[in-house]
Amino acid sequence: MRRSTGRHPTSKMELTETKTPRRRLPRWPFWIGGCIFALLVAVAIFINIAAHRAEPFVRQQVIGALSERFHARVELDSFHLSLGNTLRGEWGVWGEGKGLRIWPPADVEGVHVPEPNPSLQPLIRLDEFHFHGPLHYSSGQPVHITQIRLKGLDIRFPPRSHMQRAIDSGNEKRPPSDSLHVSVVIDAVECTDARFSLETDKPNKLPLQFVINHFRLKGVRSGAPMVFDAQLENPKPPGAIHTTGSFGPWIVEDPGSSSIKGDYTFNHADLSVFTGIAGLLNSTGRYQGTLRDLTVDGQTDTPDFQLTHTGHTMPLQTTFHARVDGTNGDTWLEPVDATLAGSHFTASGQIVRVLKTGDDGRLHSIGHDIALDVNVDRSRIEDFLRLSTDSPTPILNGGIQLKAHLHIPPGKGPVGQRIALKGHFVMDDAEFTSLPVQKRIRELSLRGQGKLNELKSSEDDKIKSHVEGDFALDAGVLTLPSLLYTVPGADIHMHGTYRNEGGTLDFTGTAKMEATVSQMVGGWKGFLLKPADRFFKKNGSGTEIPIYVAGTREKPQFGYDSGHSGGTHPQRPDAQ
Repeated sequence: MRRSTGRHPTSKMELTETKTPRRRLPRWPFWIGGCIFALLVAVAIFINIAAHRAEPFVRQQVIGALSERFHARVELDSFHLSLGNTLRGEWGVWGEGKGLRIWPPADVEGVHVPEPNPSLQPLIRLDEFHFHGPLHYSSGQPVHITQIRLKGLDIRFPPRSHMQRAIDSGNEKRPPSDSLHVSVVIDAVECTDARFSLETDKPNKLPLQFVINHFRLKGVRSGAPMVFDAQLENPKPPGAIHTTGSFGPWIVEDPGSSSIKGDYTFNHADLSVFTGIAGLLNSTGRYQGTLRDLTVDGQTDTPDFQLTHTGHTMPLQTTFHARVDGTNGDTWLEPVDATLAGSHFTASGQIVRVLKTGDDGRLHSIGHDIALDVNVDRSRIEDFLRLSTDSPTPILNGGIQLKAHLHIPPGKGPVGQRIALKGHFVMDDAEFTSLPVQKRIRELSLRGQGKLNELKSSEDDKIKSHVEGDFALDAGVLTLPSLLYTVPGADIHMHGTYRNEGGTLDFTGTAKMEATVSQMVGGWKGFLLKPADRFFKKNGSGTEIPIYVAGTREKPQFGYDSGHSGGTHPQRPDAQ
């Protein structure tokens, strides 16, 4: 009997298969890939080395091009080149520079720009810049720069006279430039933290400054306008401005005369920074012109406009056309079309900054001087009274037309104390809101017509008044040199003053009635006064008597002014 060897019949086959050698993969793809990678690294290193070696040459060309462009001395603290790509995967050369300064006074290629006295800050100052350019360049074709990033840009626009001196001094023939003339096209410029200063030739005027948080330029090329998008914070009144438009082309001889146009939105401007007024203003509009002379058309909306000493808020909307001197912010309104609540009026004039020499010997702005011609046509007197007085209810209702000159000088006091207003007004269908005053007006009208039988009537007749006259408002005191107050049956001619503080009244004048004295008094007293009628009949009226109005706005006092000829009289409380 055979012994079993204990091996599986397929063991020998498996052993044979395990001894068969494996097929090896080819190594040449790895060698080729490694060579290509090494070649790319070498090329990158070579380009970087070449870029670094080219830095002095490119730096010189940048300085030369800027010097020729601005006719000025140019300084650049540092400049570096490196290989890189953009977010869109475009490979090229990244350039980086710091400490760029372009000075107005310099001798550049035969062009002399006079040295200011004393020497001031650079025309343009830039903390740092970064740009991306292509690796290739075709002769005769513009260099295409994908993007430039700027930070800390400070541009000072000198006054026109200084730039004119620069032009006159630079009329010499310039020798050929050693710099390479290359046309450049820039797709986009991004800038953060920018400041523009516009200087003026006008004496005792500070330069106007703009602080821009961020702006973006598109399609930048020599001799062509640039499309911009900017966001900035307005210093006074504080608020956010967003503007888009086009600027340029840049005029080297006088940058302030470079063209600009665009649209803007101005939101949440806090008017409380101006003494005496408050409210949040929103505005939209369009502007065009030059940096020194702008024309602006726009609209404003202030839903909570108020004079701070009264506390009453009123909606105020305006549409305006204005000219703005960009060097100092002086503004000419031509005109402003405004609506206060339900009242319409127009204004034209100027708003200019006023400067004063401080203890340090330097000029400082002390505010704005406002001079306007105001035309109030379709308006209600109660709207203006509600805005300008602290009374919860206006003393008078009715339509008003007014033409006046308004002047508000700069100062720290409330607007109500600084405002000066002089003109002529007409009120139709005027009605006092105070019931006691309106009852006295009704009594005056009925007695003036001799209708004594209606005095005891329970009917509350709405007696409408007509008021017109000249006026002058100064330091919170309203002076009326000639005032005509008319109700049915009576014409009252008066003059005097009204003080806003305390609401005190001090008026004297004459009252002309249709009825005679006896008809006004009536009854047995009137019968006894008939012989006296002839003494009071004057100038075609049934009765003419001297009167006064005294007391306060809330408690006026009316009476016969027996001292109108010059003496005092016991009837007037203020004559005691």
